[in-house]
Amino acid sequence: MLAENILKYNPIDDIECLFAKRQHSTERRSANEVVVQIPGKWDNMLLFFAWEEQMNCLHLSCLINIEPEDVALPSIFELLALLNEDLWVGHFSFWEEAKAPLFRHSLFVDEADVHLADKLAQIVNIAITECERAYPIFHAVFKQHISPRRALMPLTMM
Repeated sequence: MLAENILKYNPIDDIECLFAKRQHSTERRSANEVVVQIPGKWDNMLLFFAWEEQMNCLHLSCLINIEPEDVALPSIFELLALLNEDLWVGHFSFWEEAKAPLFRHSLFVDEADVHLADKLAQIVNIAITECERAYPIFHAVFKQHISPRRALMPLTMM
């Protein structure tokens, strides 16, 4: 019985502290989920964090606020595949319900890790950086109907 009363570690608390320091408001949707809206270079982004206690895994999704206009799913999936080829951490996917792309990454969390706050800040910065980098590419495909390969050309020519 005593073991059941011991509070278990939940990194969602650390996420709230991280964003409080950055002066962003958070919305705690449940004990294991929090959402943060942050201003981006192109538009606002929503960061979703979910804690899976059984796996000791923290999941991050960064929603890019851009909806495709008459773009076929095969083009969207081609773009995702091309963008993901260059990523070392995380990946882009498409959330069909919200009709928006997002960056996703999961991190196994050990509460004894003294560098956890730094790792959380690092993965948040990676997600934001990748979404900012990809936004004009998604815009070119989603709004200007440019092919995924052509939309990526400026990146590959650098």
